[in-house]
Amino acid sequence: MIEIVQAYDRALITTLKTDDAAALESKLSAAHRLFADRKSWLKPFERIAILRRLSTLLEGKRAHFGLQIAREGGKPLTDALVEVDRAIDGVRNAADMLRVAGGQEIPMGLTPASSNRRAFTIHEPIGVVAAVSAFNHPLNLIVHQVAPAIATGCPVIVKPASAAPLCCFDFVALTHEAGLPPDWCQTFLPESRELGEKFATDSRIAFLSFIGSGQVGWHLRSKIAPGTRCALEHGGSAPVIVDRHADLEQLIEPLAKGGYYHAGQVCVSVQRIYVHADLEQEFIEHFATRVAKLQVGDPTKPETEVGPLITPREADRVVAWIDEAVNMGARLIGGGRLSETTLRPAILVDPPADAKVSTHEIFGPVTCVYRYTELDDAIARANSLPVAFQSSIFTQDLRTAFYAAERFDASAVMINDHTAFRTDWMPFAGRRESGYGIGGIPWTMREMTSAKMIVISESPQVPTHT
Repeated sequence: MIEIVQAYDRALITTLKTDDAAALESKLSAAHRLFADRKSWLKPFERIAILRRLSTLLEGKRAHFGLQIAREGGKPLTDALVEVDRAIDGVRNAADMLRVAGGQEIPMGLTPASSNRRAFTIHEPIGVVAAVSAFNHPLNLIVHQVAPAIATGCPVIVKPASAAPLCCFDFVALTHEAGLPPDWCQTFLPESRELGEKFATDSRIAFLSFIGSGQVGWHLRSKIAPGTRCALEHGGSAPVIVDRHADLEQLIEPLAKGGYYHAGQVCVSVQRIYVHADLEQEFIEHFATRVAKLQVGDPTKPETEVGPLITPREADRVVAWIDEAVNMGARLIGGGRLSETTLRPAILVDPPADAKVSTHEIFGPVTCVYRYTELDDAIARANSLPVAFQSSIFTQDLRTAFYAAERFDASAVMINDHTAFRTDWMPFAGRRESGYGIGGIPWTMREMTSAKMIVISESPQVPTHT
């Protein structure tokens, strides 16, 4: 059994039974058996109908899921309800994609050997999907893994984060209520880490979707069975450049949101802010004033803007990293501990380049501010880490915007917006150590299919007409 507690006050919510090796074998066998029997495959119109009913059911439980996210994951209720809205739209997006997704014609007749042939591709489900998810978006991340699997016709077994599994269990139950046969979507809550690895690396898994730490993700990729494809979504240390021509009034609010949304527990949270020397002092004053006004506390209350970290251990780690940076010479603005898991938002000014807050993903309510004078230097420092995900620049100069956008080592560059901006239909992927493969509902659907080419040889004779 595993106890599920509220992130904010550690109060017990419920207990859940974990799965042992026998349960894992039963789930894998059921999923593999389904996929092996083509007569059991759901037709596209059936999948569309299930997804549409699912979105309606999810919409009807919006308040329930919003509160559930706030309780188990610690995300402030206002943001949690936005997550539910995104999840609803994501399910609809998966259904809509089935109307436009398809294969393509492959040109023939380009050489004598290819004459009198027609060729085209179709897309088939890749097979059993193993989905390993994270705590920080306990509903929407599940949607990003499960909805594409349903849409493409892949049996899916989803392992939620052990700290926040309730939204996953509730969502999977809704898929069954929407008409999806139970073995097409199953949950898995392993009793041990070793069993979780056995699940992800089983030879019957055709596609591994992993959202979590880079250390675990890359380890699993090294262990997956031959032929298994995978997509890994890890974290980053998102850099922002504030150009000398930036509009301070325009950027303070988005940077406060991007840096402290969900207490910084987002893989593309604003972390490293490089400010031109001409604006540094004014920026710090304005930014510190706004950050100090952020409402910190119980995530189930509508006025809360910054909630807790997921566990006391994570709060301990963030505090230790802040203390290290201060001892190395950084200036601390704000900060402090309110409870086991809740920290006041902190700003660190000029932490050393080798401090943990400068070199690792903080995943907490902390941003770091660094001065620069030359744009190329700021870009080089922004690109200096082995992680590369989303970046941004604030400027009113179009040439500077494009200059930086072309030189950032990033999979996405935001101009005059924070690094955590995302829509659920856009491609979402980390570079280098930040990930592998592409996320986003339509892109994940593509990853969960295999192309099959069909070639038809035609007679060269002219048909006789009577």
